[in-house]
Amino acid sequence: MQCIEPEPKTYVLQVVELLKQEADAIIKTANQLQPEGIERAVELLADCHGKVVLVGVGKSGIIAQKIAATLTSTGTSAVFLHPSDALHGDIGIVAGGDVAVILSNSGETDELVAMLPYLKCRQIPIIAIVGRLRSTLAYNADVSLNAAVDREACPFNLVPTSSTTVALAIGDALAIALMHVKGLTPEAFAFNHPAGRLGKRLTLRVRDLMHAGAHNPVVSPEAAWIEVLSAISEGGLGAVNVVDDLGYLVGIITDGDLRRLLQKVKHQELETLTAGTIATANPIAIAPDILAYHALELMENRPSQISILPVVEEQRCIGLIRVHDIVRSGI
Repeated sequence: MQCIEPEPKTYVLQVVELLKQEADAIIKTANQLQPEGIERAVELLADCHGKVVLVGVGKSGIIAQKIAATLTSTGTSAVFLHPSDALHGDIGIVAGGDVAVILSNSGETDELVAMLPYLKCRQIPIIAIVGRLRSTLAYNADVSLNAAVDREACPFNLVPTSSTTVALAIGDALAIALMHVKGLTPEAFAFNHPAGRLGKRLTLRVRDLMHAGAHNPVVSPEAAWIEVLSAISEGGLGAVNVVDDLGYLVGIITDGDLRRLLQKVKHQELETLTAGTIATANPIAIAPDILAYHALELMENRPSQISILPVVEEQRCIGLIRVHDIVRSGI
């Protein structure tokens, strides 16, 4: 008797359908937002001389925290304030020149409604991202952005899903619009993200990663080949800079250069080998204040890749930098 194996259960269609529901909710929101409301909201945020205070409760509070983080990372100072904490002293963080952005699906959350008079008395402009325009929050806001959704992605229409996704999308859109208004550059963005890959590419310089001082192995042009070998071994960088008495770069010798030469040279010629005759003269070098990422490009984006560069400042050799040093930094 042949047994028929049941088909494995799959949730792909269910997950895809839920994603489409949330995407449709965002599209609907884009079409229902009033242009004058968007303009007013962006103007209030752009003219903010203090900080943007994000407020929300529950899931809306979590979305508010994310929007605050996005604003801060894109050049607009922002903080999250829980309304319950605000009513017990933390509202003192709100000062003149601030702007409040309040998130609520119903617009009637008790803690939010109780907080509104205290924001009003501080004359703080209020932007509401709200699911009901006929609500206490919307009536008390300087501008209300319609975040209403037809239904949640939850099958019971209860769990905040589509509504929180829409609120987050509106917050992201406001943050990116502010980036354009303020003319935020990649360099300024990187300044707020020093540990990220982009931040490192736009901030770390050769000077920050190079081997300098006592860690920069050098030999004179007159040094014998055995001295060169010793210097490469002791330096542990796989190369040595050849410099003259004034510190000017004469050339560079890698351990590969030295090995290849010793394989070809006749035994009787070893005594005549010096750093000056072994070195690659006029090597590609780089300045210490060049971005390390550009140094990486200089070494890799060429027909014959190189893995190490002398670092030269005012014609004097001050260090070495390797591909390994740059890659290890996380660029």
